[in-house]
Amino acid sequence: MYGFLIGAWPVGFLNGFIAVVDIYYLYQIYSKKEVFEILEVRADNKYLLRFLQFHDKEIQKFFPGFEYKPEMNTISFFILRDMAVAGIFLAHREKDHCLSVGLDYVIPAYRDFKNGKFIYLRLRKRFIADGFTKVISESNSKQYSMYLRKLGFLQNANGKFEKALN
Repeated sequence: MYGFLIGAWPVGFLNGFIAVVDIYYLYQIYSKKEVFEILEVRADNKYLLRFLQFHDKEIQKFFPGFEYKPEMNTISFFILRDMAVAGIFLAHREKDHCLSVGLDYVIPAYRDFKNGKFIYLRLRKRFIADGFTKVISESNSKQYSMYLRKLGFLQNANGKFEKALN
């Protein structure tokens, strides 16, 4: 608009063209339908172990002190987006029908909250069918705390984040 207001027609037309292209690409990004799936894995899966090793430095940013303990994870799966591994979810059962999240990691290329919405909204019925009534997670990083809040988790008196499933 500024280009047109000052009479610089080429600047106005060029910026208008750029705005149209930007709107087109934003529409393409946000209207794209992706296929989400989970791929359950055993605790000793070699790809799981290699994935955790490869991404350990990045995992430590969001989950400081995370150490993989295969005996703890009763629920372990990769999140697939259009058949590409986008992240990993590790959790275990605690008393009072709680699903305790040990790791909910998404690789950088897929950090757009879609994985979290898939896990905590679309898989909700599956967790309920497995007998869980709430999901709890600890957070030792500001970024992960913001992620959990955006997904509807509330911080309890113990400092843990929880989300009711029913």
